[in-house]
Amino acid sequence: MITTRKQLNKILKDEKDFYYKSYCTKKRDIINRVVTRDPLIIIYKYVKCLRKAEYYYNCNKKILYAFYRYRKNKIGIKIGIEMWENNFDSNLKIYHCGNIVVNRGAKIGNNCKLHGDNCIGNNGISNKCPIIGNNVDIGVGAKIIGDVKIADNVIIGAGAIVNKSFLEEGAVIAGVPAKKIK
Repeated sequence: MITTRKQLNKILKDEKDFYYKSYCTKKRDIINRVVTRDPLIIIYKYVKCLRKAEYYYNCNKKILYAFYRYRKNKIGIKIGIEMWENNFDSNLKIYHCGNIVVNRGAKIGNNCKLHGDNCIGNNGISNKCPIIGNNVDIGVGAKIIGDVKIADNVIIGAGAIVNKSFLEEGAVIAGVPAKKIK
């Protein structure tokens, strides 16, 4: 939860480094990515608005919160990402645009990686949502639904449907429904 300007600036700096500098070795590469509207740069704009909306929401600054939430939602509609403030801790990494939905009640730790086409939310029967630990890598098309807990350092394979808890740190899970494979 971002409550100070110092926290906000640190999180924004760390996340900007990932989105702007990943896959780039030279300054001209970064400039080229900005000018050509590289998807990672657009995703960073979304994440930046998300983080600012979180900060202003937590500081009870309603007008600034509404402004950044509006901007976040406007970008999110274009790139297919829907998430709420205070879902994610720091260093959120989204690798691809498109069809990422995170329920308001979900809680995700530091260094989460989303590879696109992900859903993290309730199961439609109960309003309880997943609680996901730190350093979790969520593969393309993976869905995590219901009242489940995922331990730290877990890798969730592409296309997995996770509907039960996995509490062993460092596990690799995959399949429909998901099972521990390593």
